[in-house]
Amino acid sequence: MHPKELVTSTFRQRFGKEPAFVALAPGRVNILGEHVDFNDGFVLPAAIDRATYIAFAPANSERSTLVAADFGEQASFTLASIPTKTNADGAPLAEWAYYPAGVAWALTEADLEVRAIDAVFASNVPQGSGLSSSASIEMAFAVAWQTLSAVEGSAVEGSAVDGAGWVLPPMQRALLGQKAENKYVGVNCGIMDQFASACGVSDKLLLLDCRSLEWQTLPVPEDVAIVIADTSVRRKLTDGEYNKRRQACEDAVKILSQHLPNVRALRDVSVDDFNRLSNQLPGVVEKRARHVVEEIERSRRAIPLLEQGKIREFGQIMNECHTSLRDLYEVSIPELNVMVEIAQSLPGCHGARLTGAGFGGCTANLVEKSVAEAFAAELARQYEAKTGLKPEIYICKASDGARLV
Repeated sequence: MHPKELVTSTFRQRFGKEPAFVALAPGRVNILGEHVDFNDGFVLPAAIDRATYIAFAPANSERSTLVAADFGEQASFTLASIPTKTNADGAPLAEWAYYPAGVAWALTEADLEVRAIDAVFASNVPQGSGLSSSASIEMAFAVAWQTLSAVEGSAVEGSAVDGAGWVLPPMQRALLGQKAENKYVGVNCGIMDQFASACGVSDKLLLLDCRSLEWQTLPVPEDVAIVIADTSVRRKLTDGEYNKRRQACEDAVKILSQHLPNVRALRDVSVDDFNRLSNQLPGVVEKRARHVVEEIERSRRAIPLLEQGKIREFGQIMNECHTSLRDLYEVSIPELNVMVEIAQSLPGCHGARLTGAGFGGCTANLVEKSVAEAFAAELARQYEAKTGLKPEIYICKASDGARLV
């Protein structure tokens, strides 16, 4: 059953009424610029046509009740219980509930009204796949609470817009979603995932400057398909490996800034300066920081290639990115490497690499649209033959961001 149908039918069964609204927020695939968003770099993601859907209505009490249809689980909380990460009855919140509860917490921290909600959500963004299922949940609930702020005169004084509740632009919703993940869930992610889910544009890649938050769109060539290959190996970001790598980058900045006074983030370090000073860094810190410095430079080189339609040259930069993620940032695993190696060997593949945090999940592949179906079938066949794992292959298109439907 499609997630939209699932959430609406489950809402009727659980709450005995029709949902007032349905919203969606897409997952994302990052094409280039991996693990650089928290280093003030440049990223090139796209929202995809797989999303979290939420059917919702105002609750008749102070208690929000959330049903995760994919898990068959329920959570409830009040504004008073959110800071303690507990249900309204005092039991600990399930981990999946941290994401909507974290959004509610971030909104209240911004002095915006969060109205009690009855909601059912489901997603066809695979969890733990590197396609930002968590950000899609956050952005779907941000849209939901923004929508409910306008219902029945519920706007908070000082935040009303023409008497119709509060309205935040998509980037501001993304920043609040990032705050929820950083401060409430406990994952020190950058802004890219929430940005792509909130600000996606159909048929476009998004180029984001993670320092200034200025962004623009770049065309996906008409004859190119985005093929996402799911290894079926799952990972969890909260296990600390992501945060360790972020800490290594921060350590590198502290050391390099002693020699380069204007350095605030690794974005400010040129490749030449890094090569000159790399011997000042401890071994693991040097490897992590080298990936970031060189990846930011790869993103800079890639922009004019996309603008000029030089997709083969752009694909080669994607291949270089995977090698760096594998050897320097060390977030790849054997299954991801096998998937990438097979893809790069197949006809019509311009570039392939792991996408997302790593340690499992998916690869992103730019493929000639005319052979995308054949590419997907052969990639799946060879991957299963080599690993014994059955992958999921998605031929995707860039889509619009979080919205009511």
